Amino acid sequence: MIETRDLRVDYGDVTAVRGLNLSIPKGEIFGLIGPNGAGKTSTIRVLATLQEPTYGDVFVGGVDAALNPTGVHELLGYMPDFAPIYDNLKVWEFLDLFAAAYALPRATRKQRVDESIQLANLEGKRDTLCEGLSRGMRQRLVLAKTLLHEPKVLLLDEPASGLDPMARIELRRMLIKLVETGKTVLVSSHILTELADFCTSMGIMEKGKMVVQGKISEIIAQMSGHKSLVVEVLERVDEAHALIRNFNGVRACSVEKRELRADFDGDEAAVAELLRALVQQGIPVIAFHEEKMDVEDVFLKVGAKEVS
Repeated sequence: MIETRDLRVDYGDVTAVRGLNLSIPKGEIFGLIGPNGAGKTSTIRVLATLQEPTYGDVFVGGVDAALNPTGVHELLGYMPDFAPIYDNLKVWEFLDLFAAAYALPRATRKQRVDESIQLANLEGKRDTLCEGLSRGMRQRLVLAKTLLHEPKVLLLDEPASGLDPMARIELRRMLIKLVETGKTVLVSSHILTELADFCTSMGIMEKGKMVVQGKISEIIAQMSGHKSLVVEVLERVDEAHALIRNFNGVRACSVEKRELRADFDGDEAAVAELLRALVQQGIPVIAFHEEKMDVEDVFLKVGAKEVS
């Protein structure tokens, strides 16, 4: 649904995006993660046809953005990180204004405004002036405006920035509901926790490059490389340490009080065999589990590689 080929964006002597190859299928919530200055906003602006790339190709829904930008506009809904709102308008008036700007037929305009208000959970604020809305409500209103022309693809640049936890939950619910209707969403953030819980796939950008991208579970498996086992024993720590350290497939084992941590290359059957060996030796194991890498671990690992 969204594709870039060898995308590059230069600002004078500064390269903001370099050689970006992006592929996002239909129905994905793709999280574009990276620190400030990584090239996320430049990427989204090019996808939205608001900025021409230095070179490279962009396709949205199979439409070439360079050859048919109008066709791309019909497919896209774009929400910038700082979207203006007219405070002197009521919520419905604000949406009706943009529905007219989108050239929606007058016969269906009211219906689309009502549907967008409902989706944004702003029914109780329909006649409220925009200046009276909270930060979270304002973000939902801008997203509702972005949905008026029923785009198939959404580009959301830092939509959760500055929101309190409850407002972030509301925004997350909206995005999940949209994907359930068949939309494709690209959402950017420099805050991992904003995206990790609901994105189906992600890409991590560093210094203008896409360092890693794909399904979150696949990326974690790719980056972890080996299992991290955590074993807690009631006593006989030294014996447990010796057994684990010498077990086939264990790369390293550390001890802290009664807890042992092992880097292990074995499969699930080998993990079960290690637990069986500890029990057969009469070592009182009170906890045994694999510690899973999360998105934050992946981000830190990727960042460390880029710095080195």
